[in-house]
Amino acid sequence: MSESSASTALAVPVLSVSERRLLGVLVEKAKTTPDIYPMSLNALVTGSNQKSNREPLLNLTDLDVEDALTTAQQKGLVTRIQGGRVEKWKHNLYEVLHVNKVELAVLTELLLRGPQTEGELRGRASRMEPIADLEALRGVLRPLAERRLVVFLGPEGRRGTLITHGFHAPAELQALHSAVPVEADMPIPPLAPAAPSGNRGQPTERDAELASLRAELAECRTQIQCLQDSVSSLTGQLHDLKKALGA
Repeated sequence: MSESSASTALAVPVLSVSERRLLGVLVEKAKTTPDIYPMSLNALVTGSNQKSNREPLLNLTDLDVEDALTTAQQKGLVTRIQGGRVEKWKHNLYEVLHVNKVELAVLTELLLRGPQTEGELRGRASRMEPIADLEALRGVLRPLAERRLVVFLGPEGRRGTLITHGFHAPAELQALHSAVPVEADMPIPPLAPAAPSGNRGQPTERDAELASLRAELAECRTQIQCLQDSVSSLTGQLHDLKKALGA
């Protein structure tokens, strides 16, 4: 990144709740359901108000999303695409923020769900871009934190520390810092010594079974999320079709 690009990227814009949500939706759908991207107003409303992978749950109206699109466009964050039957929108975050695919996936999850722990963030962002483990995530977070695109709400690298995006207003960010639980600032307790066993250090059959069940559960959650995203996408497409037909 050039010096001029870096200085531009450091000017982190303050975003409203509606702007955060619609930008998160635009990136999420571009990565997970590219067949409906760029997105129409109806699809954006549906994606913004969906019940899965959103926090807080919102009930934005067409007017709310239109207003957020207008202000985001003024900040250069989105572009309106005209020419078809339905007006559509795309995000400009790669160009504006100078981030790569994995960095944008991490920022998107923070925009969609707010403050999260490293474990939560890795699992959720991995549905858009693969993140092998926590060390890989930390390698993504460090440069983002240096550029103030993400903010640690507790000691970096400690279990329970929450991470949020840097698009908050200063007063809002201060309130988030003040609300951090005390536990997030506590050091990680040492592991209890393992019970004596003839197979010490070797995985047991039960360990292997638990690992398999956890992997299956994670896969089920991913599949459910994909199904929910597909239903949301189809709902948006149906709204667009009805509008185009004058129904």
